[in-house]
Amino acid sequence: MEMNMNFKRKLPVPKELKAEYPITEEMSEIVKKRDKAVSDIITGEDDRMLLVIGPCSADHEDPVIDYISRLAKVQEKVRDKIFIVPRIYTNKPRTVGTGYKGMLHQPDPEKSEDMLKGVIAIRNLHIRAIKETGFTCADEMLYPENHRYLSDVLNYVAIGARSVENQGHRLTASGIEGAVGMKNPTGGDLTVMMNSVVAAQSAHTFLYRGWEVESAGNPLAHTILRGAVDKYGRNIPNYHYEDLQEVIRLYAERNLANPAIVVDTNHANSGKQFMEQIRISKDVLHSRNVSPDIKKIVKGLMIESYIEDGSQKENEHVYGKSITDPCLGWEKTEKLIYDLADMW
Repeated sequence: MEMNMNFKRKLPVPKELKAEYPITEEMSEIVKKRDKAVSDIITGEDDRMLLVIGPCSADHEDPVIDYISRLAKVQEKVRDKIFIVPRIYTNKPRTVGTGYKGMLHQPDPEKSEDMLKGVIAIRNLHIRAIKETGFTCADEMLYPENHRYLSDVLNYVAIGARSVENQGHRLTASGIEGAVGMKNPTGGDLTVMMNSVVAAQSAHTFLYRGWEVESAGNPLAHTILRGAVDKYGRNIPNYHYEDLQEVIRLYAERNLANPAIVVDTNHANSGKQFMEQIRISKDVLHSRNVSPDIKKIVKGLMIESYIEDGSQKENEHVYGKSITDPCLGWEKTEKLIYDLADMW
């Protein structure tokens, strides 16, 4: 059966693009140091909170760097309690395939540009974050075959709710040397999420970018609770005390390394009511502080935050305001981080 697609051009392989847009030795050392810190949090050697925080989607380079620069100042004040990993999410899953798909597809949200410009733009943005703020960041692995374009600059990788059942995502996660969070699927089946962690922590032989490859398994693969949506479209949160205890039970049934939970405070946990993230964050920390088992397994939070509260349409041109899911604005974000440091 023939394919009805126009093959426009063959993109450079990741090794070529990395050579053309390289990181310095100093940046490489920053990456290694920060990767070690996240690894130590997941394994329990470091008892700080892992806080993955930032815009729902990285839209324009300047406001994203502005936001991250603000985070860098806060990080200095809470460094004994919280390790911050900014979100630079450059590809966005779309439920029906329409809408802004992220900087990978559209470096300028108002234009449809070719994919090569997008690949260069997302790499340059992550490099600029390291250079100007000292932060290595998080991104979602929406397309497993694209991961190696950013593999030398990322600090944290998330596998989204729509991708976590996909074999390609699981196998690629098994070959990543670093923290990978596996979200529960949109339907909320925690067994599916746990199965994805089992797969990611296991060794595999598989096809990747035209190569037969072997992976050793990723002991830093762990769970992310993001809530669920039932068959009637209703949001079902899964951040409560009882939910956390259930994940502890599911971990106990499996022979997995480094049991760990990160709670996503937005999406179906908040019903995309961005202000609820404040309450949900504190609720999770309260559960952690009243249960030794939960305290041991809950490693941190994922929060959607930007410069301005809420969200906007693509053509509104509000600086630092999300063009995808609504986000918590900067003033509320800064106060929340200080509050969380006090509670941790």
